[in-house]
Amino acid sequence: MVFTTPAIGALRRRYPSAGITYLVEAPAEPVVRHHPDLDRVIVVERPRGLARLRYDLRLARRLRGERFDLVIDFHGGPRSGFLTWASGAPQRIGYALPGRQLSYTTRVPWSRSLVPPRHSVLNQWDLIAPLGIAPPDGAANPVVMPIDDRAAARVAARLAAAGVPDAAPVVVLHVSAGNPFRRWPTTSFAEVAAQLAADDRARRIIITSGPSEVDAAEAVAAQARALAGPAADGIVRIGEFDLSELRALVGRAALYIGGDSGPLHIAATTSTPVVALFGPTLPERSMPWRDPAVGSMAVEAGPLPCRPCHQRHCVPGDFRCLTGISPTMVVSAAQTLLHPRP
Repeated sequence: MVFTTPAIGALRRRYPSAGITYLVEAPAEPVVRHHPDLDRVIVVERPRGLARLRYDLRLARRLRGERFDLVIDFHGGPRSGFLTWASGAPQRIGYALPGRQLSYTTRVPWSRSLVPPRHSVLNQWDLIAPLGIAPPDGAANPVVMPIDDRAAARVAARLAAAGVPDAAPVVVLHVSAGNPFRRWPTTSFAEVAAQLAADDRARRIIITSGPSEVDAAEAVAAQARALAGPAADGIVRIGEFDLSELRALVGRAALYIGGDSGPLHIAATTSTPVVALFGPTLPERSMPWRDPAVGSMAVEAGPLPCRPCHQRHCVPGDFRCLTGISPTMVVSAAQTLLHPRP
């Protein structure tokens, strides 16, 4: 979702008077809720079984009734392919995937290969290139997610209730990832949190995670407090944040640290420096796509014969792409961004 937001801005510049609608499922809707170049967002449900079939048929009739001139399928899945075809738009653009011959009038090449690595923003941008839109760059076409003012107010209230002073430098440490192949060890996160808290007693380290990894976040916080000793008060755990709240929290922070997952890309929409941890994936594909003047550093284990991988089976069996990243490497990157040299 985040990787499509530069293309939205490019479409607006290409068609300044167009009505632009974005179709999205509910969990990711906050990403585009306040995008300045969208006229409308249609939120799609995801029922199961026969209810899905009935729902999608009704949705298809609705989309056909909108009489769109152009539909772009950024997703490429069977459902989005069907809805693109059902829209009846005279121009329909999508990836040249098996079984999608009828879905699109313009089919863009697509490959499963991870090598050579290519940024996901560029992969999404391929779908608007047939419209005569020139290639993007991070400074002119950054990823976008505007702050939700109500979410920002909720975050400010929660930080105040947790005793975080307004002037305190905040580091957001996001400890979960989309799957175990991208999950840095809990003990390593705890060491980084403890070191950063000890280095500056005014600093506050906010431990966050996804809803399915609350236990991991609690474990990181507990271990970090034990390691931090007198600086334990700098380790803060105040529950989870939805996407809009996470965007507001990171926008308030001095630094974000996390693996290659959705929250990393939310962080990329801010002007907050980012330390990104890459295990089986590569920075060339997923580093923050924004103005290079904003600090971002990738930390990785280096070249490995099994990296990148499709994240289905660890061939060596020891997740060396993750365990090869030491806490010292991450702390060093964090300090570089927290104390930039002229």
